[in-house]
Amino acid sequence: MWQDNEVRFDISYNQMQLRLGEFTVDKLDLIEDTKGNAGDNGRLVVTNLRILWHSLFLPRVNLSVGFNTFVTVNTKTVHSLQGKHVQALYVLASFRNCRYEFIFTNLDPKSTRHYTSVIGVYRAYVSSKIYREIRLRSGIINDKQLTLLPQEVVHSTSQDIWNLSLEQGNIGILIITNIRLVWFADMNYQFNISIPYLVIANISIKNSKFGPTLVITSTETSGEYVLGFQINPIQKLHTVHKEILMILKTFEKSPIFGVDYTFEHQLIVP
Repeated sequence: MWQDNEVRFDISYNQMQLRLGEFTVDKLDLIEDTKGNAGDNGRLVVTNLRILWHSLFLPRVNLSVGFNTFVTVNTKTVHSLQGKHVQALYVLASFRNCRYEFIFTNLDPKSTRHYTSVIGVYRAYVSSKIYREIRLRSGIINDKQLTLLPQEVVHSTSQDIWNLSLEQGNIGILIITNIRLVWFADMNYQFNISIPYLVIANISIKNSKFGPTLVITSTETSGEYVLGFQINPIQKLHTVHKEILMILKTFEKSPIFGVDYTFEHQLIVP
């Protein structure tokens, strides 16, 4: 998934379209890409994964900036072509060892919506990374119960599941939800792992020195973790494997990124 992880310029019409699970939070016209396309009136689209800008005169002049590339986002005073000092949205992004500066100016001087929606959605994106990143030894278990995320539903809980990440293995509990897989050790709840479906590259049953093992491989961008779980008896192993594959297939059709932000449009009183 590239939408929230990359900076792209002059992308195709298809890449400008929203991917599954991506939705528009705000859309504004009269927005100028002051640093890159000064004087060109454009449209700014804020989604739950990125910001998109394109020229209204030449839509092929556009850019896509994923929230995961943001270094800083704030407001900045700039000198407009009309000779006035105006407040603009300033975004500093980093991608593939390059830094990019973007300045978006609202050509309607009374409107500040592009600041509030972009900054608000970015904060929601940062605070919801547990939906999109592997977490190790985090405070997700309280009194042997998983602390559920918004929109999260538990599908099944399995006891006596061996995590084979260490040489001797650790026995614990595997929880399958609609968003992620969670395992934690019986003897130490802080020894746990949360694996969102968004980062699972492959899940299969393979033979290991411990016997048939459920093997989960994460994506390259998430660190390419390889995790092994021993589930007995063998029939239960196949049942759990099939269950995860079915839930993963459903999730891929309607992924949940966890970015929850509702923008209330400001009323401008003349």
